[in-house]
This record gives sequence, structure tokens and C-alpha cells, in this order.
Amino acid sequence: MDAARAVALVGMFATHIFPLRVGREPTLTGLVASGRASALFAVLAGVGVALATGGTRRPAAGREHLAAGAALVGRGVLVGALGLTLVALDAPVAIILSYYGLLFVVAAFLLRLPRGALAAGAVLACALAPVVSQLLRSGLPDGPGRQVGWWALAAPGDALVTLLLTGYYPVLTWTTYLLAGMAVGRLDLRRPQVAAGLLVGGAALAVAAHTASSLLLGPGNGVWVLGAAASERRYGTTPTGNWWWLAADTPHSGSPADLAATTGSALAVLGAMLLLAHWSRRLVRVPAGPGSAPLTLYTLHVVALAVYAGSGSDDVVLWLGHVAVATLIGLGLQAAGLRGPLEAVVARVGRAVRRSVSGVTRNPVDSPSPPSPGR
Repeated sequence: MDAARAVALVGMFATHIFPLRVGREPTLTGLVASGRASALFAVLAGVGVALATGGTRRPAAGREHLAAGAALVGRGVLVGALGLTLVALDAPVAIILSYYGLLFVVAAFLLRLPRGALAAGAVLACALAPVVSQLLRSGLPDGPGRQVGWWALAAPGDALVTLLLTGYYPVLTWTTYLLAGMAVGRLDLRRPQVAAGLLVGGAALAVAAHTASSLLLGPGNGVWVLGAAASERRYGTTPTGNWWWLAADTPHSGSPADLAATTGSALAVLGAMLLLAHWSRRLVRVPAGPGSAPLTLYTLHVVALAVYAGSGSDDVVLWLGHVAVATLIGLGLQAAGLRGPLEAVVARVGRAVRRSVSGVTRNPVDSPSPPSPGR
């Protein structure tokens, strides 16, 4: 899990530092990492939620479920508040943490679902949530609009619309990633057969989604309707003027093809890391360092970008610096047996809420670090 998060961190650093397009053509970073890093974080968030609430065993009905759900809500509030704060830094990136905080609240209501229902929900959300989004956004101003900071709480209804529907990472469609991750987290991830299934199945899903989009836009004549705009970069949603937009698979479009492709790539990365760890834990020990403190490193990354924005720093040097510093911090925490400071605070609050609601003095399950997203 931590090694997979490290892959997402490195991809996020790249998408935030390197250009994603030159003219209308995507760069290597745009092809490999754009949209996939953030989706990987989101799927891993769902996996982490499932592992933190019993893994293969769902919380029992009643107080156990209520306590686990309350702990998730507490974590979501803290993560969301951090996101609202980071927006004030005016870094040249879209801050995702407020969306994540709301996703944790949604997850609190899904904890009792069996993995089959979670998987089916992910499929339905992938297919139907973009359609519902198109309908609900009809007549609304085009997104993503201004980022949601503390100032936005003066109009909570508008802020909620942004987080759910029109923003950079709309929760309505991103629930697909949450459901898929939770379904995977209810599997026995220690089994190599499960890891291999995630790798092969995820890769097949990604290829199938890209192929379906190409067929719909090419032989299906969708590209003739949308024109050159079909390949333009999107910012969380598709335009509502034409249903053909739902056939596009461009990053961050939130279309069924985009959601399926990025979910597949996320599952494939997780499967690959699980297989490597099964073969030899030494192979994943170094990336597992920074991957164990994603929230802390994400926050430092955003602060660094806010400081160095427009400084004229060389992109390659800046990216390598981010990777090197993240690795050193992660390995240092790993060697000291410590969690990232922000992860520790969020986990402590979650445990306190869980104990308070459940009425027990000690929580036997120490929840994993909440993942921090990227682009």
C-alpha cells in the first residue's frame, strides 16, 4: 500500500511541475501520469478505509459501525480543513483535500456493504454518475470555478455544489474510485493470486476503456461531432452541451471511459506493488518510506510550490528535488518508527472519536495513514 502511494506521489510531483501539453499534444508526463496519479490516491483511499475498518471483516451492525463511521467523519473533517487552509497559499495547483474529506464522509455510510455490493456500486457509479452529473450541471455555470477555501463557507450551498458536482475532483463521480478501492480492501490482499488478479484485471480494464473510447470517437463518429475539443484537457467535468462528451477518455473529464481507465491503472499499480512485496519486501522498502507519509508530503509539496511558483527553477531539478526530499523524509520516519506528523494527528483524532462512540478504552485496529492525493 505504501509503495503504491509512493508511485502516486512521484506521479503527482511530475504532473504539478512538468507541462502536460505542448499545444494540443500531450507530453510524456501528460500521457503517463495525468489523471492517473490522483485516481491511484483515490482508489488507495478506499482500500485504506476498508483495511481500517476490519479488512475482510465488515464492521458489525450497531455501535461498531457507528463508531467506525464517526471516526471516518472525524478524519474527513480534519483532512478537509487542511485542504481549505492550503487553498489560501495560492499554490499553482488544484487542492484536492477538501474533496477527500467529503469522500471520507460518504465512505462512513458504505462500511456495512459486502464487497460484491461495493464492486457492483463501483460499476454503476462509473456508468451512471457521469450521466447524473451531466443532468444536474445543466444550466449551472461551467466548472471548476474558484477553489473552495475558508472564504467559501460564507455560502455553504455553493461550496457543496462545487465539491459534489462542478469542481476539479467532484465527489459524485469520484465515488467510483472510493467504491472500487473499498471493494478491493475487503479482499485478502496477502494472497498473491489476488495481487495478480488486480494487476492483470486492472490493466485489461484500462486498455478496454481506452479502446472503447477510441472506437466511439473514431468509427462511432463522436470526434466529428465534438471536433478538436474532444482531446482538450478537462478540469473535473465535461461540458453539458453534448452527450458525446461522455465517450471521451481525456484525463479529469469524469466520463465513464476516463473513470474506468484510471480505476484500471490504479488497480494494476496496486497489484504490481503487492506482487513485488510478496516476492521480496526489500524491493518495496524504499518507496514504502515516502508512501507512509503521503498527507505530510503532499502538504509540504503544496507549500514548496507556493514558495517557488514563478521562480524560474528548472523543472527537472525541481521534480528531482521533490522526489529526493520526500524519499529522505519517508525513510527517516521509517527508520525512527514514526508516522508522518499529519498522519499521526489525523489517526489520533480518529481513534479518539472511535473510542468515544464505541465506549471502549482502546481501539485494537490502528488505522493506516490517510492517503493524500495529487493530480
